[in-house]
Amino acid sequence: MRLPSFPTLIRTFFTISNATTSRLTASQKALAPFTRGTVLKSMPTIPFLGSLFTSSAKDMTEYPVKKSDDEWRAVLNKEQFRILREKGTEAPFTGAYDKHSPSAGTYACAACAAPLYRATHKFKSGCGWPAYFDSIPGAVVRHTDRTFGMARTEIVCGNCGGHLGHVFKGEGYPTPTDERHCVNSISLTFRDDEGVGEGR
Repeated sequence: MRLPSFPTLIRTFFTISNATTSRLTASQKALAPFTRGTVLKSMPTIPFLGSLFTSSAKDMTEYPVKKSDDEWRAVLNKEQFRILREKGTEAPFTGAYDKHSPSAGTYACAACAAPLYRATHKFKSGCGWPAYFDSIPGAVVRHTDRTFGMARTEIVCGNCGGHLGHVFKGEGYPTPTDERHCVNSISLTFRDDEGVGEGR
């Protein structure tokens, strides 16, 4: 019997943990006449699985760019809003910038366009998300994220507070900082040194 590859297992687990489908009973349909027959709901019914792919800490920091949720929804697509504003996570090995390896340029916040990382900060980690060993000074803010029953370091854009991902230290990568900024591709845009953007 052949087992599925690791990326396939991670994507499957991610899909199961982010949404489940349930059918409405007749009484539920009577109480909710405008609801469709199938409802997608997040995983709070299984907190252990739901907590793997989200950060629940409420950030009370003031950022220079301030917008309401409705204003953010007007400028971000649905997936960008879920990740940047609701602290979600994209499936591993699916992001546009995971294997993106330019020699020069800048990665910026997809929400506010603030520069976050230089292309020279990026390295191959094999984790399934873009990895950076450092950020542009002052561009990224760190917070303690206590989801999943442990303390991790969440990173957000220092300009708008958009969720980027997490920082992991001491993993032994041959980088100057021995840190891995594990960032969602959907949280980023890329511009080369001539200012030309690259689509995602």
